[in-house]
Amino acid sequence: MRPEPNILFEGRIKASVRSRGSGWAALPMDEMNAPDGTIRKPYSMFYDGIRGMTFAQLNLKRGEAARYFHRQGITFSVYGESAATERLIPFDIIPRIISSEQWRTLESGLQQRVCALNAFLHDIYHRQEILRSGRIPSEMIFCNPQYRVEMHGIDVPRDLYIHIAGVDLVHTGDNDYYVLEDNLRTPSGVSYMLANRRISMRLFPEFFERQPVAPVEHYPNLLLDTLRSVAPEGVRDPRAVLLTPGPYNSAYFEHTFLARQMGIDLVEPQDLFVRGHAVYMRTTKGAVRVHVIYRRIDDEFLDPLVFNPDSILGVPGLLSVYRAGEVNLINAVGTGVADDKAMYIYVPEMIRFYLGEEPILKNVPTYALRNPEDRAYVLNHLNELVVKEVHGSGGYGMLVGPASTSKEREEFRLRILRHPGNYIAQPTLALSTCPTFVETGIAPRHIDLRPFVLSGRAIQIVPGGLTRVALRENSLVVNSSQGGGTKDTWVLEN
Repeated sequence: MRPEPNILFEGRIKASVRSRGSGWAALPMDEMNAPDGTIRKPYSMFYDGIRGMTFAQLNLKRGEAARYFHRQGITFSVYGESAATERLIPFDIIPRIISSEQWRTLESGLQQRVCALNAFLHDIYHRQEILRSGRIPSEMIFCNPQYRVEMHGIDVPRDLYIHIAGVDLVHTGDNDYYVLEDNLRTPSGVSYMLANRRISMRLFPEFFERQPVAPVEHYPNLLLDTLRSVAPEGVRDPRAVLLTPGPYNSAYFEHTFLARQMGIDLVEPQDLFVRGHAVYMRTTKGAVRVHVIYRRIDDEFLDPLVFNPDSILGVPGLLSVYRAGEVNLINAVGTGVADDKAMYIYVPEMIRFYLGEEPILKNVPTYALRNPEDRAYVLNHLNELVVKEVHGSGGYGMLVGPASTSKEREEFRLRILRHPGNYIAQPTLALSTCPTFVETGIAPRHIDLRPFVLSGRAIQIVPGGLTRVALRENSLVVNSSQGGGTKDTWVLEN
């Protein structure tokens, strides 16, 4: 029987990678292919190893990955659908590869950014010096629904508010990384990062033997150390728990996964109660004191005595214990004011104000539509820009101008005019692409990167993060709920 020809790669990849009858269109920046047609150095060994594989061989690997994800129950939920909401997270078998030199720059920039954001949160809930200096308009804080007046004057362990951050980065045609968003409340996705590495090592063990890829498997240990390091003062053997809304939450798989990996209890709100000035967990052996709560529940649902009185997800009296310093919440109450998309504009100024440094990582140029001049410009250029809701997430509540219809643009125009302060706009970035195994073979798909930053005794970042990929051709939306998937992220150690 004649062997199947290699239909994925034909000779040296130049301007295109061959797939089933279609070439790779020229794009501003590709992670593997340099503009001169050569293979970028971080990808050279992987390319040499995969170039001889057939479509059928790679398809078998894709099937093995899907079976692994199914067995492990690695899913996400899509709300608002009448059909089943649970879906397997799409995984692409071809990794995103980053050089050690490039990673060092990213790591320094992430540490700098999170350090400044923590200083900002401590400041606005205490002396508010940045507001008095005029660097940030006061109304941006006090009119923000995520600003929690209940936190004013409250000291938290180590003055840390953001213990776990997920910072979204994009790599563009000018070979620079830009910060797209700061996720500081309950950032998700780290379980997929860990699962992606496990399956990659099963699919391509030979590549991990040939080149040193920085490990990520120790993230749960770092996370547990972070939780224990910010326990209330004087507690020698702190007990940490992970608080979940329950199995109907879209990230429930991650909640169970992380609790299991750290060896801590996964609890739902009814498992906790307040007695005196302490929080306790109900167990079969009686009540057990809890010192640190890694909560995956938003502020407004945490304590019905303080926030939403109708919340069935909260623990009555929790905030009073928190304010007394007898329990710590991870991340802190009130962090949402710092990851507001309108506040994002001011992060470079926070870095200058608190650290006296220039930002290492750039912001995407952003228009604040509360500003009449910015609003006028954006309304005249809706077909060129991406417009986002200030409090939106998951790829919802946004307009991608170049891919929109005239009807969609007109609807967004009316929304902006009704509530201009609810929106920001950004240019359509030339997001980098990465080789991706799709139904037609290997093709370029746009990607971003979410590294996870832990702040406790020190700021720690596992090398890499979660690479999200827009599986739909020409799409810039990488969210899984909008047709996106994930890739493993390899950071080379030398």
